[in-house]
Amino acid sequence: MKIDLKKVSGFARQFCVDKGSKFRLKDIDPGDTGKIKSENKAEELLATGVKVMSQLQEKLYAQDRWSLLLIFQAMDAAGKDGTIKHVLSGVNPQGCQVHSFKAPSSLDLNHDFLWRSNIALPERGQIGIFNRSYYEEVLVVRVHKEMLKLQRVPEPLVTKHIWKERFEDINAYERYLTRNGTLVRKFFLHVSKAEQKRRFLSRLDESSKNWKFSQSDLKERGYWDEYQDAYQDMIRQTATPDSPWYVVPADNKWFTHLVVAAAIIEALSSLHLQFPEVTSEQRKALEAARKELGD
Repeated sequence: MKIDLKKVSGFARQFCVDKGSKFRLKDIDPGDTGKIKSENKAEELLATGVKVMSQLQEKLYAQDRWSLLLIFQAMDAAGKDGTIKHVLSGVNPQGCQVHSFKAPSSLDLNHDFLWRSNIALPERGQIGIFNRSYYEEVLVVRVHKEMLKLQRVPEPLVTKHIWKERFEDINAYERYLTRNGTLVRKFFLHVSKAEQKRRFLSRLDESSKNWKFSQSDLKERGYWDEYQDAYQDMIRQTATPDSPWYVVPADNKWFTHLVVAAAIIEALSSLHLQFPEVTSEQRKALEAARKELGD
């Protein structure tokens, strides 16, 4: 299937932040849909994108040299689960690993803050998906500083510079991953406070969605401004050319899915993936197999 990759990736590039020092979250409209005004058009483009992504993922798996790590962060009800489900619907499950990071266990807390993410990294040839990630350490832990005590970090190391130091550690970690063949792409699904409220009410009003609602989600909503500040600083400090952030408008899920798909296609395309070449000896073996099968 032929497709204009520049056209597809263009849906994502306008929301890509690879140098975050001057980034302002308020400059991104959560309700933006770019030049796509129709949900039907977005779904049509997404369907094509999913097919292209499947082709690229097949080459990624066969070549077995690179891996792709996709990180999703967002406020509650921004649509992380649905985005992962819709965008990666055409990917072969054998080539995809999904990890959802909940509150750290006692085992996690007995290690450094990158440990539980490190052991969940995708293998070569795989697409790894982190639903939340080590970035929680500069988000929820920053908003709720009492959580630092649970981590039992030695007191002399918990200084006013701890967030700056964690940003430095994360940047070094992602640079390390990139240098070892793991491409890192990060998505912040940017939902508005009004749309979050609407989705929360939907979870309360529709019985089939009741299970999605958590009282803790409502509690965290009370820290909205603190989280917005934390997200903005996080993006400013950790957006790099090799590991960019995509600040994706999330009020319209159909546009969110399209932007994420476009970014993934662009990332995989940048690897110039190819199926492994068959050596002359392998070709002889194939011909021998053909003769044995009686072709």
